[in-house]
Formats: sequence, C-alpha cells, structure tokens
Amino acid sequence: MKKYDLVVVGGGLSGVAAAVSAARDGLSVALIEKAGSLGGAMSNCLVYPFMPYWTTDPTTKEKIYLSCGIFSEMVKRQAELQSKLESSHTDAKYNPEYFKMVLDELCEEAGVDILFHSTLYDVALNDKKIKSIKVIAGSEKLEVEADFFIDATGDGNLLYFAGCDFALGRDSDNMCQPMTTCFRMSGVDTENLKEERGKIQELYKQYKKDGKIKNPREDILIFFFPSGIHNDIIHFNTTRIVKLNPTNPFDVSKAEIEARKQITEMITFLKENTACFKNSYLISIASNIGIRESRKLKGVHILTEDELKNCTEFEESIALGNYDIDIHNPSGAGTSHYYFKEGEYYTIPYRALVPKELDNMLVAGRCISATHEAQASIRIMPICACLGEAAGTSIAVAKKTDKTVHSVNVKEVQQKLKEKGAKL
Repeated sequence: MKKYDLVVVGGGLSGVAAAVSAARDGLSVALIEKAGSLGGAMSNCLVYPFMPYWTTDPTTKEKIYLSCGIFSEMVKRQAELQSKLESSHTDAKYNPEYFKMVLDELCEEAGVDILFHSTLYDVALNDKKIKSIKVIAGSEKLEVEADFFIDATGDGNLLYFAGCDFALGRDSDNMCQPMTTCFRMSGVDTENLKEERGKIQELYKQYKKDGKIKNPREDILIFFFPSGIHNDIIHFNTTRIVKLNPTNPFDVSKAEIEARKQITEMITFLKENTACFKNSYLISIASNIGIRESRKLKGVHILTEDELKNCTEFEESIALGNYDIDIHNPSGAGTSHYYFKEGEYYTIPYRALVPKELDNMLVAGRCISATHEAQASIRIMPICACLGEAAGTSIAVAKKTDKTVHSVNVKEVQQKLKEKGAKL
C-alpha cells in the first residue's frame, strides 16, 4: 500500500471526524475499520440516542450547543438524506442506517481511503514514532505506513500495541463500566407503557429481590422514539455485564452470550407480566456488545473529575462537554450521576490527546487520557466526534508546519477549529 500522511485506526464518529478533517486540510488519509460500515457504536452496537450535547442559558433559557463543527454537519446531512429518501419528512436526527451512508459520503468526498474488515495486530516503531501498522484484512496481511497516526479505536488498541502507558477501569480494582447489548422490540403499546412504566419498574425490582431476574441492573432502561416515529418500537439499553474485561477476547465472547441470555429474560418478563408487551416481538439485537469503558491513555495530561466539576477553562481547549458524570456500577447494581447546572460546561485540553511516549500519534474518542470518572462524561458520541475533529486538525497543522504532536502550535489548531464551526 502507498504511504499516507495520516492513518486513522477506528471508524466510529471520532475516527471519521479525524480522517475527514485532516483530508479536507490537504492530507492523504487512510481510515482503518474492523467492521463493514462506519459509525462505530452507533452502527454496530445499536447505541441510541445521542446523549445531550447542549446546555441552557440560565437567563434567556436559550439552548447552547456544545458539540458542533463536523458533528453538526453529520447530523444535518443525515436529516437531509432521510427527508429525501422517505415519503414523509420526519424530525428524526438520529438514524444509524442513514448515518452509515452519510459517513461514507463524507469520507469519499474528502478523498479518504477506507479499508473495511481490517483488524490491527502489530505496530512498527522507530525513534519515538510509529513507522507503520499491520492489519489483517480478510485473509491478507497488510502493512500501512504513514507520517502520523490517530488511535480512534475506542479500546485504545493502537496505543496498546505502540507501548503507550494506559489505565484500565477504575483505580481501585481496574474494573470497567459494564458492557451492554442493546435491543429493540416492536408491537409495543407505547402509550399505555408511558402510564404503566412505574408499575413495571416496581415489579421488576420485586422479581430481582425474589431472585427471578439475574440481570444485575437496578431497573429497566428504555428509550422511546420521537413522536410520530416508530410509534410501537421501544429501544432497550438495559442488559448489564459486569466483572469482565472488555479488552480480553474470551471475556467479551462470554459477555456477548450472557447479554443475549439477559435479553431472553427481559422479553419473557415483559410479555408474561405486562399488557403493553403482550403483542410485542423482538426486531433487532446489536451486532456487537457495547463497551462504555476500556483502556484509557495516560497521556501528557490526565483529565480528572474535579476538572470537569470545576468547569476548568483550559487555555488549550479543543472541545467542550457537559454530559453528566454517568457511572454504571462496574461490579453490580446502581448507576451514579453528577449533573451539571444550567449554563455549565467543561473544556477538554489538547494535552489529553497526546501520549507521552510518541511524537506522531494522537488519541481521540473515549480512550483519551482521562480518569475513570472523567471518562464517564466525555465518552458520548457527540463529544467523541469533536475530539476526532480536533485530532485530525492538529495532525494537519503538525504535518504542514513540520512539527510533532508535542510541538504543534495549539493556537493555530484552535483557530482552524473555530473556522470549521467547532466550539472551544
């Protein structure tokens, strides 16, 4: 394969944003993705919906969007494509099937070379730089060279193979937030469900107390679709697999099976005990189990819970956020939340994307340098997209000014991000 200016590993929203941003800035870019479509957790793990990526002005009550730039473009283009292809326009802003096509288009238009069905398995290093990576694509082993690299794998696979320092899970026992397989049911009486939710939750808790429910989650987590869209479909984000290592393939395989058992358990419970689900049926299970947390870079700066809560204004900010610090108990029941007040938001510094050990790699997405608690907030897809755009833009500036990721002019990066519509 040819040598590239930049190789991005991982085709989720962060990887796509990184690749497209760098390519639009004139770099030759390859995007390596293990699945057959772009979108990451959205496309392969059925993650829904976008968690809130805005705050409200406490005085005017005006909604202030925090995740903008290329993420806003993705959302707009998805809505436009859906409107074009469907007989009646809807206000849906989140349909992963249309997103798959939009993300393809964004990459093709920018000139990004996409390599699907490709899994990273080795890295060649030379003098504090990654020289090349090796991937398995079907039955072929390929080596891809580049001047710069971005780890957007979510699990920190590239930083791991490159020998960068990382953390796994929480400090006390290295346990990560639970893995979850999302699923959907149709034929649900959603109107009555809205009235009966409280009673169903109480019955679920009683079943758990009596040992009839094995799922360790404390309640049933469901999402309704916007009014007028999929009126009889309910999205479930309620399976919970704890005490398994999301970077261990044997543990993940065990988790996939256990999560599907929990789906069977949940469907049985609902159909046998509620009128709302009497005529319902299963329509989809995520292709891959969703992973909230795994490896996290220990980079030049480790973003902390206190920095988020204090809404620290970093001089080198490259992205914003205010999603609650949402921690699903790694060892069992319970979910803790810290909610930001109206008008509050934090900044994410460039240094949290930079590994200590390498001069030509950045990290984007949920595996940036952050503590267990801070990662619980920055891990949502809109923020990950913004981190990707910042990483791709930074690499483009570094390449064009002959700098490393440590010496790049962050002020210039920030100016370019602002020109692209990003919020810093």
